[in-house]
Amino acid sequence: MLKPPTPTWPRLATALVLAAVLAACAPASRVSATADHDTVTAFHHPGVVIGGSQLDAVRKRVRAGREPWRSAYEKMRTSRYGSLAYTPHPAEVVPCPPNAGPPSCLAEREDAIAAYTQALLWSVGGDEAHARKAVEIMDGWSKVMKEHTEGNAGLQTAWAGSSWARAADIVHAGYPKWGAADVQRFKWMLRKAYLPAVTAKVPDYNGNWELAMTDAAIGIAVFVEDRELFTESLARYRARVPAYFYLGSDGKLPKPPPGGTMNTPEKLATYWFGQRTYADGLGQETCRNFMHIGYSLAASGHIAETAWQQGVDLYGPTAERLRAALEFHARYQLGEAAPPWLCGGKVERTMGPDVEVALNHLRNRMHLKLPETEKLAERQRPAGTDDLFVAWETLTHADNPGRGSAV
Repeated sequence: MLKPPTPTWPRLATALVLAAVLAACAPASRVSATADHDTVTAFHHPGVVIGGSQLDAVRKRVRAGREPWRSAYEKMRTSRYGSLAYTPHPAEVVPCPPNAGPPSCLAEREDAIAAYTQALLWSVGGDEAHARKAVEIMDGWSKVMKEHTEGNAGLQTAWAGSSWARAADIVHAGYPKWGAADVQRFKWMLRKAYLPAVTAKVPDYNGNWELAMTDAAIGIAVFVEDRELFTESLARYRARVPAYFYLGSDGKLPKPPPGGTMNTPEKLATYWFGQRTYADGLGQETCRNFMHIGYSLAASGHIAETAWQQGVDLYGPTAERLRAALEFHARYQLGEAAPPWLCGGKVERTMGPDVEVALNHLRNRMHLKLPETEKLAERQRPAGTDDLFVAWETLTHADNPGRGSAV
């Protein structure tokens, strides 16, 4: 599948004005839950994938030595990302060509995960040294980072950008020693070096791209308090998730990605990696490998969870689709033999630690039954990180619905 072209910079003209008034933005309260009225009146912080009441619950469970949270915390604390000796490697330009990449590609993703890890260690464990380390990493990048280049810029900015937004939102919400000027510089970096790529239109590319890009975009929208970007991200989720995960109610064929050219039976079969029989929960990349399905499940969960923290219920209209996708892929990831109609009887069982966020909502808030997904989550616990954009989600989301809810 082709990669997206080097992105244009459609937001740059307005970004200068927006950056100048970021500090004056009204503080936040509620977002409406309907597609027709997704107007942000204010934002909740922390509220990028994880909310304050969930962090409170994690703190209490870890300090009480409860499992699996205690083991998950220890896995995070003893990881290389959790070391106070961690050394970031900021770069002015990060070039990421398809199927390859120089060391700066890997370093950026790892540094973003390290910043998020340090933010969690500070929030849960209380040691201010971890907050300082998170700030050191983020400030190091915001002082030099200018742009991403080459064909994988969209994915690189999506993976790193989603972790940066989570880290920054936690630290800024509770650590006043991160100076205002440094915070504004970090916000400007996200606007200049990330948003143009993650908001590019890529309807004909594999769906994990657009879902990961939207994960980063909605997280950045919350952190920088960009109402327009938040609304655009909601719309992108609502369009892409039904085009990525199939349900029988869609008809004989999957929904084509809106705005793209994959709109005939033959084109759709090619786009779905040769699959011509469609069953509830099947994904556009199922016959490619489960690794990319996992990315898409994780990104979908992140987007819907961030919206939920801000008062918008994206989960509800897609709950059955997400439940079917989780159960379908968990069953085969756990070892069930693939039938001949599915990918010619061969599936690549390479899913990562990708199910905790969506499972938490569907089971613990909506009380749906997901027995196969529960088995998979329990087998993976305590889940670590995929070194891309998923990190420590047993710790943050296992059986942790929190107190907040969408309107």
